[in-house]
Order: sequence, then C-alpha cells, then structure tokens
Amino acid sequence: MKLATFFLKKEKHIGLLINDYVVDFDLAAKRMRIPSFPRDMKEFLEMGSVAMNNARVVHEKAFELLSQGKQSNYLFPVKSVKLWAPVDKPEKIICIGQNYIDHCREQGVEPPERPIVFAKFWNTLNGPSEPVLLPGVSDKIDYEAELAFVIGKRGRNISIDQAMKYVAGYMVLNDITARDIQKSDGQWVRGKSCDTFAPCGPSLVTKDEIKDPHLLKISLKLNGKVMQESSTSNLIFKIPFLIEYLSKSMTLQPGDIVSTGTPPGVGFARKPPVFLKAGDVIETFIENIGCLKNKIK
Repeated sequence: MKLATFFLKKEKHIGLLINDYVVDFDLAAKRMRIPSFPRDMKEFLEMGSVAMNNARVVHEKAFELLSQGKQSNYLFPVKSVKLWAPVDKPEKIICIGQNYIDHCREQGVEPPERPIVFAKFWNTLNGPSEPVLLPGVSDKIDYEAELAFVIGKRGRNISIDQAMKYVAGYMVLNDITARDIQKSDGQWVRGKSCDTFAPCGPSLVTKDEIKDPHLLKISLKLNGKVMQESSTSNLIFKIPFLIEYLSKSMTLQPGDIVSTGTPPGVGFARKPPVFLKAGDVIETFIENIGCLKNKIK
C-alpha cells in the first residue's frame, strides 16, 4: 500500500495513493462501515496492525472500483488534492551522513567506522510537489537524494535480526542543505533545518511492497540533467544495523523518520560547484517508491 497525507480544501486527510487517485480513509470507513481512522499518520501508525488491516480492506475495495472504472465519494483525482509529507508530525527526523561508499570516494574521505548521525526538525517537512524556499541567509544550497524509512512501532535496544519488524515503510526524501551554514557552524543541524528543506513522499510505501530496500535505483535530476545516480546497494550501514545502532541510545517511536544518506553527485563536490537557485526544478527518484518534483523559489 501507498499511505498518503493530503490536503483537500485546506483540510488535512490521510488515506491511500492508488495510481492517479487518492482514497480518503475517513470517508471510506463511513461508506464501508468499518472503524474510523485518525486524521494524522503518526496516530495511524501508533494503532499498529489494527489500522493496517483496516487500510488493507479499504485498499482492496478502492482498487476493485478503480479497476472497474467506477467512482465513489471517497476517491479523488490526485490533481484535485495537495499531497503533503506522508508523516508530518514525527517525534524525530534522524539523518545519516556519508553513508554511501561512492559518496565517500567522491569526497576523498575514508568511509566512517560508525554512522554519522544528525537531525532535522518538523519545519523542514515539505510536500512532494511543493516549492523549496531559499532562506536568504545562504547562497550555497545543495540537494541530496535519500531513501528514508519510517518506524512503525515503539522500540529500544532492538536487535539487528528483529529490526525490520519495526519498519512501517519507505519514502523518498531530499535532504536540502545550506553548505555554507553547515561548514561555518562546525556541525550540521542549522544548515540542514531551514524551512521546507525536507520534501518527501510522494507516499509512505509499506514495507511489504519492497522486496529489498537495499537493491533500489536512486537518482536526482536538476533541470532535467542527471546529477546523482546510484543504488541503495551502496549503503555502508544498512537499515537493520541503523535501527539497532540508534535504538541502543534512544527509543524509536511510530512515525520517526530515518533518512539513510545520499549517493555521489551532490552540488558542492562538483567542479565547479553547482548550487540551487530560484527557478530550478529538482526531481528525486527511488525505484518502486516514487518521485518528488520540487521547484526552487
């Protein structure tokens, strides 16, 4: 399933993304006479298997209707809504730096011995087609295509062999970065946490849809030109290891977002460097998960 958060007439809803339609969980539940859903994805994930099983009932019926060319009051064309960050109120947004072997080679640095961990904040979250806003305090804004996974249930001290049981699903995330702020601060949080600096989505693809998250093509285009192109097979620290590593020191909660790092081709490492400017369009793609298309303003 592809879980989605969207706005319809300025009101937030959660539901499903099926081809060119979104399914409103709340309206579908009333029509199908099943228990109601929350209107927030974090709350949905906190409900665990109960919410997921009800969502599968909705998905089956909605998919059947669409396959037959039929309509219902809980189906809306994607073009009629505004898709938003699938999880827009996470407790944590955890990011991993220098986690692609080919990205380390690009920078001429040795692969890290342990994960480099930093954070972004809620204010960075942005929709898959929404503009990324230049903050006005930096002229070295860079892009970073990343695979993000979302935690599905609470856990601490999770073992590596149990780790994937705690994953709800996957999404695309662009870890936009103000490189000059990042460098001058001597640490990464402020340069990574300007408003709109984490477009993500277009949906949260449940883990059962992805056979192996470490065998996915990942790429980014800037104004139609391919700038990044790699595979998640090049991740240094894989998802199970990251979950074990992080959960040794912090409790992971449903809805927490972990972004796993970026492949080579980032702007600051190019000769000459390439930084984002107003009018640019960035397309961030991960195989079987989706594509973000954000304009710089």
